[in-house]
Amino acid sequence: EMEACLIMGDPFASFIAANNPRFRKCSKDEAIEVLEKAHARGDVHTAYFKKEMGNRLIAICNCCSCCCMGMVMWNKLKGAVPFLASSGYIAKVDDDCTACGSCAEICPFYAITMDETAGRAAVDYALCMGCGVCQDCCATGSIRLRKDPDKGEPLDLNLLKKE
Repeated sequence: EMEACLIMGDPFASFIAANNPRFRKCSKDEAIEVLEKAHARGDVHTAYFKKEMGNRLIAICNCCSCCCMGMVMWNKLKGAVPFLASSGYIAKVDDDCTACGSCAEICPFYAITMDETAGRAAVDYALCMGCGVCQDCCATGSIRLRKDPDKGEPLDLNLLKKE
């Protein structure tokens, strides 16, 4: 059985525990293991914050583009309805790309295609959410995330900590 989502703190965790028979409590080390396994699968880490609870982080879901309804709808609508927020980064392809196509195959937002004329991967920046899945699968290290001011500022979890 695959574990994908982490619910943190009460009242959220208590609600899920009472209503989802597959919920289990886990240690910090077990949570890190869930994140690492999701990363290895190519899942996108998605953080959820609850505005009504002081912008508190309540969940980290590890989403794939076939099962996560948020990602499915984002891809169907090509980002026209802004209910997901970019990481603040975009994928950039370096000149040493070998056009193997692994990044285009794995991109959960369908933002990468193969440019036959240029002989390398091409990124549609309007679709790229800066998730980093492509960067991690690139055997040559030819694709890297770079900050993009047009995508907003990357989330700094340290700013969310309360003194």
